[in-house]
Amino acid sequence: MKTDSQNPKRCEATSCGCASAAPSPAATPSSGRRAFLGLAGAGLAGVLLAPGVRLIEVAHAAPGTGASPRVRWGMLIDTTKCASGCTDCVSACQTENGLPTTTRPTDAQWIRKIEIKEIKTGRTHSLPMMCQHCAEPPCVDVCPTGASFKRADGIVLVDKHICIGCRYCMMACPYKARSFNHEPVTDQKPDVPRGMGTVESCTMCVHKVDRGEQPACVQACAAAGHGAIVFGDLNDPNSEIARRVAQYPARQIREDLNLNTGVRYLGV
Repeated sequence: MKTDSQNPKRCEATSCGCASAAPSPAATPSSGRRAFLGLAGAGLAGVLLAPGVRLIEVAHAAPGTGASPRVRWGMLIDTTKCASGCTDCVSACQTENGLPTTTRPTDAQWIRKIEIKEIKTGRTHSLPMMCQHCAEPPCVDVCPTGASFKRADGIVLVDKHICIGCRYCMMACPYKARSFNHEPVTDQKPDVPRGMGTVESCTMCVHKVDRGEQPACVQACAAAGHGAIVFGDLNDPNSEIARRVAQYPARQIREDLNLNTGVRYLGV
């Protein structure tokens, strides 16, 4: 990979962490680690993700007002409207985020259709399963670098800059919602940077949400006339999702774990 870490302009500031900068006489092991991380970040910032797209450019383009602690983004999925053979939400996710459409076991899959069965009655439900965007996310708890994190508005993401691919988060997730990129990633979307050797999962189409739009899966489900997925602010009592959650018995998958998921289900 080519980076611009050797650009001499990066050495103009003495605090850049560059190896050519004069060491501070008061340097400590912790400051050395910070300098190393600074240098690593500078190198990664110049990584070419796709033709003409670099991580640093994506970061600079990201809105600064997207995450508000007053908001809790969530989804409500009505399984009574979710047909067993329908994969509109899956296809929309793949198209929007530049994910592979093949079915190899190692391919990234941010949303998948599953069948669950009630043991006592034998009743089955078809539902989409994705990152549940927990208020208490186990993936964040076990991440050794802080790459797995939760935004102020409840969306759980992975910072590709510092993900080391250890996959602890994949083991910790009770929903098997995360994928690992084993191979080089091509045909990336500018708003959705991805990379080999990193973990990824559903982002609730955060790039669209920050623009005031609905996630791709929600749009596709509505366009197909199903209306099985509602997206909105769980903290806003006047929002459609909050009204439905208050009116109907919405459930969380694995409620026993007390994760307070941002994705809720009706009819299960």
